[in-house]
Amino acid sequence: MLEVISAFWSEYGGILLTGTRDTLVMVLISTLFAYLLGLPLGVALTVTQPHGICPSKTVNQILGWIVNIGRSVPFIILMVAIMPFTKLVVGTKIGVKGAIVPLVVSAAPFIARMVETSLAEVDAGVVEAAQSMGASTCQIIRKVYLPEAKPSLVLGGAISIVTILGYTAIAGTVGAGGLGDIAVRYGHQRFITSVMWVTVVILIIMVQIVQSLFGWLSKKIDKRLDTGAGKLTAFDLLSRLAHTK
Repeated sequence: MLEVISAFWSEYGGILLTGTRDTLVMVLISTLFAYLLGLPLGVALTVTQPHGICPSKTVNQILGWIVNIGRSVPFIILMVAIMPFTKLVVGTKIGVKGAIVPLVVSAAPFIARMVETSLAEVDAGVVEAAQSMGASTCQIIRKVYLPEAKPSLVLGGAISIVTILGYTAIAGTVGAGGLGDIAVRYGHQRFITSVMWVTVVILIIMVQIVQSLFGWLSKKIDKRLDTGAGKLTAFDLLSRLAHTK
């Protein structure tokens, strides 16, 4: 058994390590840029709702329309459709670099909805209390919405990363590299099923690590789980707002 594993690793180990590295690079960079777009978009969707702190029906509908369109297009179709834009931005349509642009474009609307859902869980009474204290829109976002929604945002981050990880596997089918590309080229086209199953196992391990890490982090920062902690008090709120400049 050990001889079989050793022979397999000597032949395909380098390829699998390269594919794992490429997948991690795609996930990390895409997640970063997707959050740079999706987080502000999700906040804007929340604050511009009819009962939000900065209501604007027109802006909310436009943003909602953009997000819904982005979420409606299947990733593989989106990837092919925006290839000219991808080449314009990164100079290539294929490979790791070529996958990052469609990954960001596809993930950002999904993240925006995740953020919107997380912020909707914040106690409306706390937001109203901040408004009554004269807090500005930016102060409420920075010192009330985002801190209070942190546990939910962290769990949403895990879901977003796992989703992007799945997208990278799909991207591999059209030459983006990574584990998806290895599974297709070796596992499917060359009928080397052992390689395909190893890539599946690696992806499962990645998902489990992400879910476990972010689940632990969410519980760690969730003050509601502490026996001595409860809802945000007026004193805490005043303290937060007093340190905002």
